[in-house]
Amino acid sequence: MIESFLRRMIKVGDLTVRLPGGRTLKAGDGSGAPVVLRMSAKALRRIALNPGLAFGEAYMNGELVFEQGGLWDLLDMVGRSGGRAPAKGRGSLLKRLKRTLKRRLQQANGRLASRRNVAHHYDLSNDLYRRFLDSDMQYSCAYFSRPDMTLEEAQAAKKAHIAEKLKIAQGQSVLDIGSGWGGMSMTLAKDYGAKVTGVTLSTEQLSLARERVAAAGLTERVAFELRDYRDLAGSFDRIVSVGMLEHVGAPNLRAYFETVRRLLDTDGVALIHSIGRMEGPRATNAFTHKYIFPGGYVPAMSEVTKAIEDAGLWITDVEVLRLHYAETLKHWRERFMADPEIPALYPETFRRMWEFYLAGSEMGFRYAGHMVMQFQLTRRVDVLPVTRDYMLENGA
Repeated sequence: MIESFLRRMIKVGDLTVRLPGGRTLKAGDGSGAPVVLRMSAKALRRIALNPGLAFGEAYMNGELVFEQGGLWDLLDMVGRSGGRAPAKGRGSLLKRLKRTLKRRLQQANGRLASRRNVAHHYDLSNDLYRRFLDSDMQYSCAYFSRPDMTLEEAQAAKKAHIAEKLKIAQGQSVLDIGSGWGGMSMTLAKDYGAKVTGVTLSTEQLSLARERVAAAGLTERVAFELRDYRDLAGSFDRIVSVGMLEHVGAPNLRAYFETVRRLLDTDGVALIHSIGRMEGPRATNAFTHKYIFPGGYVPAMSEVTKAIEDAGLWITDVEVLRLHYAETLKHWRERFMADPEIPALYPETFRRMWEFYLAGSEMGFRYAGHMVMQFQLTRRVDVLPVTRDYMLENGA
């Protein structure tokens, strides 16, 4: 079983697995730089039975140790071998029903559950995120309009790209759903003259975002609240949401877009930026669900468009960003691994967990059918110009 699993997962590359007692397993076609690792036979059996969870756990707990090469090299080998290729078709009726039930159980995401899930990831420590994000602390896909961009340049380009799609006018009101550490809200206020309300469920993000707004002298134009987006009232000229839809959960997608419609002015424009998958609805990876984003779910484009249609919104523009997030995650991982203080500040298990999360996520965008979707939405058909030229005027 172990040998067949390795042959199935590794078709290209040069992998050697050393087991206790001197047993050695080989996989791949022998090409490229060799990767040599050692682990127990028990750990390898667990990985063969449940790779989505056991692989990450084995690395996190030190049961999988590299003697040559590293985690990124192994995951890239798996990806190039097709081991993370998107599934074809929808699967049998029974499998679809199981996935649906699993999503409903994992992603109910009521208000209390949403708060707990956000705290699990985003309330770890602002200092942790400062160490690998760009200077504006953008924790979402950057926009590499040139391949040689720095992370800072690409994140600034992402914000400008979104702002042009929003077609903001001076003085307009903007709602930022999932406002993070405040960078998008502050940019829309400072560079485009908007008056922004941002909402988050993270106390750590809220505290730092308010500090940043005060330091920038933007308190008259930007306000942040610790509030669930479902509890908001009023209307806004523009709504932006970047990297938050992934936390809504499949059972709540329609309610999310119904809320966007309710809060969006009749002449308003919304821009929703989210990770998506090209293969159709699936269940969240077990490691990601258990350790990184409980309650999180990367929706398929088909799920999102159906929810938007059911909410009665116009989809006025859609863009798919394919490899931009892979490059973003590469920057984050390299910064995380290069930080000289992280080994002294965080336990080895935590560091390995985050390395696996960042490297595995990168491979998801390189090989496993993940992408980023940007949906421009309106309530009326005639709110925006009939061509996309206005998006290109400033390089969007």
